[in-house]
Amino acid sequence: MQSTASSPQEYLNSLPDERKRIMTELRTVILKNLPKGFSEVMSSGMLSYVVSHKVYPDGYHCDPKQPLQLMCVASQKNYVALYHMGIYGDEKLLILPIVLNFAG
Repeated sequence: MQSTASSPQEYLNSLPDERKRIMTELRTVILKNLPKGFSEVMSSGMLSYVVSHKVYPDGYHCDPKQPLQLMCVASQKNYVALYHMGIYGDEKLLILPIVLNFAG
């Protein structure tokens, strides 16, 4: 389900309590490790982490008005999705195992 929230906080506030906790924890880790020049925005109904136009003025190749996305996070119907577009920029990341544990 695609969110119509206009800000990351509005998006989080719209989630059920259990998902809100998971998404908030995941967001905290991402924001803590987000490189300088990147920012958090809402895009395509998801929390999106993008390279600002100040750092990469060319933007997204299909629509240069949009900033280049690095990662998106979304609370879907039955799961939390993490979309990481950065793996296409570095072959070493293609084999990097990512384990997220929010069990408690």
